[in-house]
Amino acid sequence: MTDSPRLVPDASVILKWVLDADDEDHWEVARDILDGWKEGTIELFVPPLWIYEVGNFLCRQKPREAEQILTAFRGLGLTELTSAPLLAETVALAVDYRVTFYDAAYLAVARLHRATLVTADARFLRKLPPGAPARFLGDFKPGSR
Repeated sequence: MTDSPRLVPDASVILKWVLDADDEDHWEVARDILDGWKEGTIELFVPPLWIYEVGNFLCRQKPREAEQILTAFRGLGLTELTSAPLLAETVALAVDYRVTFYDAAYLAVARLHRATLVTADARFLRKLPPGAPARFLGDFKPGSR
């Protein structure tokens, strides 16, 4: 997979994989990313906190299904990246860009591992400087960087 796009889907993208398509903008693009990963044409990386951020939403919005969905997500085997440099980079980004530690963690993974963060959170993207390795889900085309 060396020539495959390297992506970091944040919780806003991961949740689209299980939420009702009729209620979710850009659901198709999120599913294309997941399908590309399953087919081996896209590499996906996430920070270790992803499951807790996704779980937090699911426990509030879909409490009866949360455990089953989270178990299925864990079964996907997404590549979780962690290291001392990741923690330091996350803190620096959170402070420098005045974003949440959670958002900064996804961006840190993208920066440290030469990947592109894909998010449906336009407000978060507006806080980032030009050239940050992040793209809005609605503007993303699987197979592009």
